[in-house]
Amino acid sequence: IQIEKKFGKVGQKLDAKAFRQKCREYADRQVAIQREEFKRLGVIGEWNNPYLTKDFKYEADMIRALAKIVENGHVQKGVKPVNWCFDCGSALAEAEIEYQDKISPAIDVAYSAVDKDAFYSLYNVSNESLAIAIPIWTTTPWTLPASRAVSLHPEVEYSLVKGHKDYNLIIATDLLNEVCAKYGFEPQVLATVTGDKLENLLLNHPFYERQVPIILGEHVTVDAGTGAVHTAPGHGADDFVIGKKYGLEIDNPVAGNGVYLPNTPIFAGQHVWKANKTVVDLLREENVLLHFEEIEHSYPHCWRHKTPTAFRTTPQWFISMNKANLQQDALSEINNVQWIPTWGQERIAGMVANRPEWCISRQRTWGVPITLFTHKETGELHPDTLQVMEKVAQLMEKSGMDAWFEADAEDLIDDAENYDKTTDVLDVWFDSGVTHFTVLTARDYLTEPADLYLEGSDQHRGWFQSSLLTGVAINQHAPFKQVLTHGFVVDKDGKKMSKSVGNVVAPKQIIATYGADILRLWVASADYRNEITISDEIMKRVADGYRRIRNTARFLLGNLHEFDAEKLLDVNDCVLLDQWAIKQASQLQKEIEVDYANYQFHQIYQKMSSFCSQEMGAFYLDVLKDRLYTVKKDTKARLSAQTAMYHILQAMIRWMAPIMTYTADEIWRLIGNENNILFEQWYQIPHVNDANDSSNDWNDDNWQLINEI
Repeated sequence: IQIEKKFGKVGQKLDAKAFRQKCREYADRQVAIQREEFKRLGVIGEWNNPYLTKDFKYEADMIRALAKIVENGHVQKGVKPVNWCFDCGSALAEAEIEYQDKISPAIDVAYSAVDKDAFYSLYNVSNESLAIAIPIWTTTPWTLPASRAVSLHPEVEYSLVKGHKDYNLIIATDLLNEVCAKYGFEPQVLATVTGDKLENLLLNHPFYERQVPIILGEHVTVDAGTGAVHTAPGHGADDFVIGKKYGLEIDNPVAGNGVYLPNTPIFAGQHVWKANKTVVDLLREENVLLHFEEIEHSYPHCWRHKTPTAFRTTPQWFISMNKANLQQDALSEINNVQWIPTWGQERIAGMVANRPEWCISRQRTWGVPITLFTHKETGELHPDTLQVMEKVAQLMEKSGMDAWFEADAEDLIDDAENYDKTTDVLDVWFDSGVTHFTVLTARDYLTEPADLYLEGSDQHRGWFQSSLLTGVAINQHAPFKQVLTHGFVVDKDGKKMSKSVGNVVAPKQIIATYGADILRLWVASADYRNEITISDEIMKRVADGYRRIRNTARFLLGNLHEFDAEKLLDVNDCVLLDQWAIKQASQLQKEIEVDYANYQFHQIYQKMSSFCSQEMGAFYLDVLKDRLYTVKKDTKARLSAQTAMYHILQAMIRWMAPIMTYTADEIWRLIGNENNILFEQWYQIPHVNDANDSSNDWNDDNWQLINEI
């Protein structure tokens, strides 16, 4: 999009190859920015050897991943309705759709009966001569030129009612009062039948000289509208399925740029969004517009252009959910993964169970090509498809995606005159979804499946799902052992961050004010299973918590100055108070290790903060001050205290390290270490004998009593 904004679409200022090069250069700049920001946040990564989907080797391995999926029988080409962005000029995947509020015309349109007597006879009504019509309700008037039928639910009751001046109307009984009130008349029910009795009766198209049948579909509901749905198989998923069942024409009069095709009567050359008004005006002229209003509703938009999308039925490449049992295999694999939080399992299972075929083709210039040849007459894949794909992958390792676009078919297959070379590119969710193959499998020091995939809750329909589907399609198992989902950052009022609202808090701003470790501590302190709130007040509280932990470490560090670890006492020879402090640290470490293993970071923060403020600050260190300030160096009393503080500090540094990385490493280097703290293991705190296995007759109750005193 950024390249289009600067240079226009391909052919305006740049040819396709130059356009792709500009995209690479833009991506390089964004990678450099993100790399430095991640480093400042303390994120660990192979910054000198990252995986980038635009790298030639990665692009080549994507082709190899696709070849595996083709080999396993999951890829097919078909004509199906897909979400389409008129600005992209391309199909979109479900994960490329975001829902925003949109104002649309909501219209009720009368489809009049071709043979009213046939309807009266079916309803067993006599002595009526007024025209009969079935009203439909839609928020997409622009789809009416492609309308090929009206769908009813077979088991819903439909009443024939009088009261309208122009028509006796057939309306779902459950919606009768609501609909007639909207039309401005009190209904008088003449008779009622179920929808299945009306199947195959004919209606007139509202403005074309075309007759359309009444058909039956389970997708029809009585939640809203009239109980009757106009059916355009070229512009809707349900419409397409039911249209195929009844053998309806799959009419798609709209081009990829959103403009009606030249052979479209009345509307040729108009853009569909502008044509809404033209359609409404025409319906009014034809006296078939029963009601008009504008409503605000949630509507699918392109995640790139933020513009409304539409369904178009076009030839596309798909990963089939059922051809080779991928859907059921994926659902089975979901049960073998640990989902954190647990509700993630039900969420993704529901999405996979109800998802359509995965449209993996895009009509774009920038993208990894679908390197397939199809027979011009039969549409079948070339018999040497797998070998050709490997040949192309080897070429792409040297020159990237351009290798496919620039190669002549004759250079790749011997019978090129009989085959069409695919010009579509792969869905970007395929790019990221095959990282288990292009990264984990490709790098011999990594393992597949991954231990953990980590992302926001929106990725149950994005990266988690594309990874799951490609993992099962290639390797017959999920590419991850665990999946952790976190919420999104919201402001103090729980509102989503938005530049237009002006409530965005940039990480760089927080780092500049508080430092990276306080930002990291804020993340850890929040229960990520829900939305995560941020505000100045919250950051101040986190900064206070940080200071408590840091000041505790500072006190320990200051009193260990020039202390030599060779002077450590056996912990069971230490003063009872010091033994108690060591035991408290040991018990806390056991809990923290469990919390880290279970990703309970907010529990770790709370426990560390409590330990530093209560057990240490309010009791142990407070009591210890007199001994440290009055007892001579190298006496048992002082060495005992220093032994306890040494073990506690060594343990504390490691508790802090995954969260307060910079602070922990700063302390680690101050006590004489050169390597980074993150390469250390948990500290082994020496065991302090319990009261029943030594002369120590003090138990936790005694210490609790003293603490309270």
